Amino acid sequence: MTLAELLIALDSNGKHAYIVNNPEETMGLAHAGTHPDTLIGEMIRAIAEKCGCVNADCTLRREQIVSALGPIRLRFMADDAPVVGFRLVEGSIVAIDKAYNDEALRMKAAAK
Repeated sequence: MTLAELLIALDSNGKHAYIVNNPEETMGLAHAGTHPDTLIGEMIRAIAEKCGCVNADCTLRREQIVSALGPIRLRFMADDAPVVGFRLVEGSIVAIDKAYNDEALRMKAAAK
């Protein structure tokens, strides 16, 4: 799955706006720290950096994404952290798992 495909899957989840206009522009905003949702921008930036993405067409592995989001997730697990941030990070991780599961099922069906 590419970063662009992941962003589209997350955005289509409907709970939060991950994409601004298109995946490339979204990635640029995240890197510049100007994404309209600062936490989503931080998550996108962390994923891109951990996975070595220079554009939205880079291929991501599920474990890289989980590793990239780990420090952010831990920050929001603190007792004094805002619950809204925790819910956003956790919801994003659930949506990422769903996107990868859906992709695996599509590939399995296509192989038959």
